[in-house]
Amino acid sequence: MSNELAMLDSGLPEYLKTLQVDATTKALMGGSGTGSSIKRISIKGGVWRMVINGKEVAQNEDRHMNVVIVAASPKVSRTYYAQQYQEGGEVIAPDCWSADGEVPDQKATAPQSKRCLDCPMNVPGSGQGNSRACRYSQRIAVVLANDVGGDVFQLTLPSTSIFGEGAAGKWPLQAYAKFLGGKGIPITAVVTEMRFDTNSATPKINFKPVSFLDAAQHQKAIDQGNTDAAKKAITMTVAEADNAKPRLSAPKAEPAAAVVVEEVTEPVKRTSKKAEEADAAKPDLSKILAEWDD
Repeated sequence: MSNELAMLDSGLPEYLKTLQVDATTKALMGGSGTGSSIKRISIKGGVWRMVINGKEVAQNEDRHMNVVIVAASPKVSRTYYAQQYQEGGEVIAPDCWSADGEVPDQKATAPQSKRCLDCPMNVPGSGQGNSRACRYSQRIAVVLANDVGGDVFQLTLPSTSIFGEGAAGKWPLQAYAKFLGGKGIPITAVVTEMRFDTNSATPKINFKPVSFLDAAQHQKAIDQGNTDAAKKAITMTVAEADNAKPRLSAPKAEPAAAVVVEEVTEPVKRTSKKAEEADAAKPDLSKILAEWDD
Protein backbone atom coordinates (compact mmCIF):
# COMPACT_ATOMS: atom_id res chain seq x y z
CA MET A 1 0.00 0.00 0.00
CA SER A 2 1.28 3.44 -0.84
CA ASN A 3 2.32 5.82 1.90
CA GLU A 4 -0.56 8.09 0.90
CA LEU A 5 -3.21 5.40 1.50
CA ALA A 6 -1.47 4.25 4.68
CA MET A 7 -1.83 7.82 5.92
CA LEU A 8 -5.62 7.65 5.54
CA ASP A 9 -5.81 4.32 7.37
CA SER A 10 -3.86 5.68 10.32
CA GLY A 11 -6.85 7.77 11.41
CA LEU A 12 -7.94 11.39 11.14
CA PRO A 13 -6.38 14.18 13.15
CA GLU A 14 -8.62 15.25 16.03
CA TYR A 15 -9.55 18.58 14.47
CA LEU A 16 -10.87 16.87 11.31
CA LYS A 17 -13.19 14.51 13.17
CA THR A 18 -15.74 17.26 13.77
CA LEU A 19 -15.56 18.79 10.29
CA GLN A 20 -17.58 17.98 7.19
CA VAL A 21 -16.51 17.88 3.56
CA ASP A 22 -16.17 21.49 2.42
CA ALA A 23 -17.68 23.22 -0.62
CA THR A 24 -14.39 23.08 -2.54
CA THR A 25 -14.18 19.30 -2.22
CA LYS A 26 -17.83 18.90 -3.19
CA ALA A 27 -17.35 21.08 -6.24
CA LEU A 28 -14.46 18.89 -7.39
CA MET A 29 -16.23 15.58 -6.70
CA GLY A 30 -18.83 16.09 -9.43
CA GLY A 31 -22.08 14.13 -9.91
CA SER A 32 -23.81 13.10 -6.73
CA GLY A 33 -20.77 14.27 -4.80
CA THR A 34 -21.84 17.87 -5.31
CA GLY A 35 -24.20 17.42 -2.39
CA SER A 36 -27.29 18.18 -4.49
CA SER A 37 -28.80 14.73 -3.96
CA ILE A 38 -31.14 14.17 -1.05
CA LYS A 39 -32.83 11.14 0.41
CA ARG A 40 -36.60 11.19 0.32
CA ILE A 41 -39.53 9.07 1.42
CA SER A 42 -42.17 8.33 -1.20
CA ILE A 43 -45.65 7.10 -0.26
CA LYS A 44 -46.50 5.89 -3.73
CA GLY A 45 -48.85 2.90 -3.70
CA GLY A 46 -49.40 3.20 0.04
CA VAL A 47 -45.88 1.92 0.81
CA TRP A 48 -43.00 3.76 2.49
CA ARG A 49 -40.19 3.89 -0.07
CA MET A 50 -36.66 5.26 0.30
CA VAL A 51 -35.64 7.04 -2.90
CA ILE A 52 -32.17 8.39 -3.70
CA ASN A 53 -31.54 10.26 -6.96
CA GLY A 54 -34.79 8.92 -8.38
CA LYS A 55 -33.90 5.29 -7.61
CA GLU A 56 -35.91 3.31 -5.08
CA VAL A 57 -33.43 1.57 -2.78
CA ALA A 58 -35.64 0.18 0.01
CA GLN A 59 -39.23 -0.38 1.09
CA ASN A 60 -41.08 -0.59 4.39
CA GLU A 61 -44.57 -2.06 4.09
CA ASP A 62 -45.59 -1.34 7.70
CA ARG A 63 -48.73 0.76 7.97
CA HIS A 64 -46.96 3.27 10.19
CA MET A 65 -43.59 4.92 10.64
CA ASN A 66 -42.27 6.89 13.61
CA VAL A 67 -40.31 10.01 12.80
CA VAL A 68 -39.39 13.42 14.16
CA ILE A 69 -40.43 16.33 11.94
CA VAL A 70 -37.48 18.73 11.96
CA ALA A 71 -38.50 21.26 9.28
CA ALA A 72 -41.35 22.13 6.93
CA SER A 73 -41.85 24.36 3.94
CA PRO A 74 -43.55 27.56 5.18
CA LYS A 75 -46.27 27.46 2.54
CA VAL A 76 -48.26 24.90 0.61
CA SER A 77 -46.91 24.36 -2.90
CA ARG A 78 -48.60 23.73 -6.23
CA THR A 79 -47.51 21.45 -9.08
CA TYR A 80 -48.87 21.06 -12.59
CA TYR A 81 -48.09 18.38 -15.21
CA ALA A 82 -49.54 18.87 -18.68
CA GLN A 83 -49.23 15.19 -19.51
CA GLN A 84 -50.60 12.30 -17.52
CA TYR A 85 -47.99 10.35 -15.58
CA GLN A 86 -47.24 6.90 -17.00
CA GLU A 87 -46.14 4.22 -14.56
CA GLY A 88 -42.52 3.28 -15.32
CA GLY A 89 -42.12 6.18 -17.70
CA GLU A 90 -39.33 8.72 -17.77
CA VAL A 91 -39.30 11.12 -14.85
CA ILE A 92 -39.84 14.65 -16.16
CA ALA A 93 -39.91 17.90 -14.26
CA PRO A 94 -43.35 19.53 -13.86
CA ASP A 95 -44.45 22.03 -16.47
CA CYS A 96 -45.34 24.60 -13.84
CA TRP A 97 -45.03 24.80 -10.08
CA SER A 98 -45.20 27.30 -7.27
CA ALA A 99 -43.29 27.14 -3.99
CA ASP A 100 -45.61 29.61 -2.26
CA GLY A 101 -48.91 28.70 -3.96
CA GLU A 102 -49.26 32.26 -5.22
CA VAL A 103 -47.11 32.71 -8.34
CA PRO A 104 -45.24 30.30 -10.65
CA ASP A 105 -41.63 29.54 -9.78
CA GLN A 106 -39.10 31.40 -11.91
CA LYS A 107 -37.60 28.06 -13.00
CA ALA A 108 -40.94 26.76 -14.33
CA THR A 109 -40.62 26.20 -18.09
CA ALA A 110 -44.33 26.57 -18.84
CA PRO A 111 -46.03 28.93 -16.39
CA GLN A 112 -49.77 28.67 -16.87
CA SER A 113 -50.71 32.04 -15.42
CA LYS A 114 -49.14 35.05 -13.72
CA ARG A 115 -50.99 34.21 -10.51
CA CYS A 116 -52.09 30.83 -9.20
CA LEU A 117 -55.41 32.35 -8.17
CA ASP A 118 -56.26 33.18 -11.79
CA CYS A 119 -54.76 30.03 -13.35
CA PRO A 120 -57.02 27.92 -15.62
CA MET A 121 -55.35 24.84 -14.13
CA ASN A 122 -56.75 25.90 -10.73
CA VAL A 123 -60.35 25.58 -11.93
CA PRO A 124 -62.43 22.57 -10.82
CA GLY A 125 -62.79 20.26 -13.80
CA SER A 126 -59.37 21.08 -15.26
CA GLY A 127 -58.11 17.76 -13.85
CA GLN A 128 -59.69 14.36 -13.52
CA GLY A 129 -63.40 14.49 -12.75
CA ASN A 130 -64.10 17.69 -10.89
CA SER A 131 -60.56 18.04 -9.53
CA ARG A 132 -58.00 20.73 -10.33
CA ALA A 133 -55.14 19.90 -12.67
CA CYS A 134 -52.73 21.85 -10.47
CA ARG A 135 -52.25 19.98 -7.21
CA TYR A 136 -51.41 21.05 -3.66
CA SER A 137 -48.52 19.55 -1.70
CA GLN A 138 -46.23 20.39 1.20
CA ARG A 139 -42.67 19.26 1.88
CA ILE A 140 -41.40 18.29 5.31
CA ALA A 141 -37.98 17.14 6.52
CA VAL A 142 -37.98 14.16 8.89
CA VAL A 143 -35.52 11.92 10.72
CA LEU A 144 -36.18 8.39 11.95
CA ALA A 145 -37.32 8.35 15.56
CA ASN A 146 -34.55 5.93 16.58
CA ASP A 147 -31.89 7.90 14.72
CA VAL A 148 -32.57 11.55 15.44
CA GLY A 149 -29.00 12.51 14.62
CA GLY A 150 -28.94 10.47 11.40
CA ASP A 151 -30.05 11.03 7.83
CA VAL A 152 -32.65 13.66 6.95
CA PHE A 153 -35.41 12.60 4.55
CA GLN A 154 -37.73 14.67 2.41
CA LEU A 155 -41.42 13.75 2.41
CA THR A 156 -43.85 15.45 0.04
CA LEU A 157 -47.39 15.23 1.33
CA PRO A 158 -50.54 15.32 -0.82
CA SER A 159 -53.35 17.70 0.02
CA THR A 160 -55.46 15.05 1.78
CA SER A 161 -52.59 14.58 4.24
CA ILE A 162 -52.39 18.35 4.85
CA PHE A 163 -55.90 19.79 5.05
CA GLY A 164 -59.05 18.91 6.98
CA GLU A 165 -60.06 18.51 10.60
CA GLY A 166 -59.48 14.78 11.05
CA ALA A 167 -60.12 13.15 14.43
CA ALA A 168 -58.14 12.79 17.65
CA GLY A 169 -55.07 10.70 16.88
CA LYS A 170 -55.87 10.75 13.18
CA TRP A 171 -55.03 14.29 12.17
CA PRO A 172 -53.88 15.67 8.82
CA LEU A 173 -50.67 17.71 9.10
CA GLN A 174 -52.09 21.18 9.72
CA ALA A 175 -54.64 20.00 12.30
CA TYR A 176 -51.88 17.98 14.02
CA ALA A 177 -49.58 21.01 14.19
CA LYS A 178 -52.43 23.14 15.55
CA PHE A 179 -53.17 20.53 18.22
CA LEU A 180 -49.56 20.55 19.42
CA GLY A 181 -49.16 24.31 19.03
CA GLY A 182 -52.32 24.91 21.02
CA LYS A 183 -50.72 23.08 23.93
CA GLY A 184 -47.42 24.95 23.56
CA ILE A 185 -45.56 21.86 22.31
CA PRO A 186 -43.04 22.21 19.43
CA ILE A 187 -43.54 19.55 16.78
CA THR A 188 -39.75 19.01 16.85
CA ALA A 189 -40.00 17.86 20.49
CA VAL A 190 -42.17 14.79 19.90
CA VAL A 191 -41.96 11.48 18.11
CA THR A 192 -44.67 11.57 15.46
CA GLU A 193 -46.42 8.49 14.15
CA MET A 194 -47.27 8.70 10.45
CA ARG A 195 -49.88 6.11 9.50
CA PHE A 196 -51.55 5.29 6.21
CA ASP A 197 -55.32 5.78 6.16
CA THR A 198 -56.52 2.41 4.88
CA ASN A 199 -59.94 3.88 4.10
CA SER A 200 -58.50 6.22 1.47
CA ALA A 201 -58.35 5.17 -2.18
CA THR A 202 -55.10 7.14 -2.66
CA PRO A 203 -52.14 7.41 -0.27
CA LYS A 204 -53.17 9.51 2.70
CA ILE A 205 -51.22 9.98 5.93
CA ASN A 206 -52.58 10.66 9.41
CA PHE A 207 -50.42 12.00 12.23
CA LYS A 208 -50.33 11.65 16.03
CA PRO A 209 -47.78 12.13 18.82
CA VAL A 210 -46.46 8.98 20.53
CA SER A 211 -43.76 10.22 22.94
CA PHE A 212 -41.62 13.19 23.94
CA LEU A 213 -37.96 13.52 23.08
CA ASP A 214 -35.59 14.20 25.94
CA ALA A 215 -33.76 17.53 26.03
CA ALA A 216 -30.65 16.21 24.24
CA GLN A 217 -32.70 14.59 21.49
CA HIS A 218 -34.75 17.73 21.04
CA GLN A 219 -31.58 19.77 20.58
CA LYS A 220 -30.45 17.27 17.94
CA ALA A 221 -33.80 17.68 16.17
CA ILE A 222 -33.39 21.46 16.20
CA ASP A 223 -29.86 21.14 14.84
CA GLN A 224 -31.08 18.76 12.12
CA GLY A 225 -33.67 21.31 11.04
CA ASN A 226 -30.88 23.80 10.40
CA THR A 227 -28.75 21.50 8.24
CA ASP A 228 -28.32 21.91 4.50
CA ALA A 229 -30.07 18.55 4.03
CA ALA A 230 -33.19 19.80 5.81
CA LYS A 231 -33.18 23.09 3.95
CA LYS A 232 -32.93 21.27 0.62
CA ALA A 233 -35.67 18.86 1.66
CA ILE A 234 -38.20 21.63 2.20
CA THR A 235 -37.25 23.69 -0.86
CA MET A 236 -36.44 21.19 -3.63
CA THR A 237 -39.26 19.67 -5.65
CA VAL A 238 -39.43 15.91 -6.07
CA ALA A 239 -38.23 16.38 -9.66
CA GLU A 240 -35.20 18.36 -8.48
CA ALA A 241 -34.42 15.82 -5.77
CA ASP A 242 -34.61 13.00 -8.31
CA ASN A 243 -32.60 14.88 -10.97
CA ALA A 244 -35.53 14.65 -13.38
CA LYS A 245 -35.07 15.74 -16.96
CA PRO A 246 -36.15 19.36 -17.52
CA ARG A 247 -38.87 20.30 -19.98
CA LEU A 248 -37.33 21.20 -23.33
CA SER A 249 -40.34 23.14 -24.54
CA ALA A 250 -43.30 24.91 -23.05
CA PRO A 251 -46.48 22.97 -23.90
CA LYS A 252 -49.69 24.84 -24.44
CA ALA A 253 -51.94 25.06 -21.41
CA GLU A 254 -54.72 22.52 -21.74
CA PRO A 255 -57.21 21.26 -19.17
CA ALA A 256 -55.64 17.81 -19.33
CA ALA A 257 -55.87 15.12 -16.68
CA ALA A 258 -52.75 15.70 -14.62
CA VAL A 259 -51.54 13.04 -12.25
CA VAL A 260 -48.39 13.64 -10.23
CA VAL A 261 -46.05 10.92 -9.07
CA GLU A 262 -47.15 11.18 -5.45
CA GLU A 263 -50.85 10.87 -6.42
CA VAL A 264 -51.78 14.24 -4.92
CA THR A 265 -55.50 14.89 -4.59
CA GLU A 266 -57.59 17.94 -3.80
CA PRO A 267 -57.83 19.31 -0.25
CA VAL A 268 -60.97 19.09 1.84
CA LYS A 269 -60.36 22.57 3.15
CA ARG A 270 -57.73 25.18 2.38
CA THR A 271 -56.27 27.46 5.02
CA SER A 272 -53.70 30.20 4.85
CA LYS A 273 -52.23 29.58 8.32
CA LYS A 274 -48.69 28.14 8.65
CA ALA A 275 -48.62 24.40 9.32
CA GLU A 276 -46.50 24.13 12.10
CA GLU A 277 -37.62 7.13 20.95
CA ALA A 278 -34.68 6.79 22.19
CA ASP A 279 -31.85 8.10 20.16
CA ALA A 280 -29.35 5.59 18.81
CA ALA A 281 -25.83 6.18 17.62
CA LYS A 282 -25.72 7.09 13.95
CA PRO A 283 -25.68 3.85 11.94
CA ASP A 284 -23.85 3.21 8.74
CA LEU A 285 -25.72 3.05 5.41
CA SER A 286 -26.24 -0.72 5.58
CA LYS A 287 -28.00 -0.37 8.93
CA ILE A 288 -30.22 2.40 7.63
CA LEU A 289 -31.22 0.34 4.60
CA ALA A 290 -31.83 -2.69 6.83
CA GLU A 291 -34.57 -0.76 8.63
CA TRP A 292 -36.35 -0.38 5.31
CA ASP A 293 -36.16 -4.01 4.21
CA ASP A 294 -39.36 -5.99 3.87
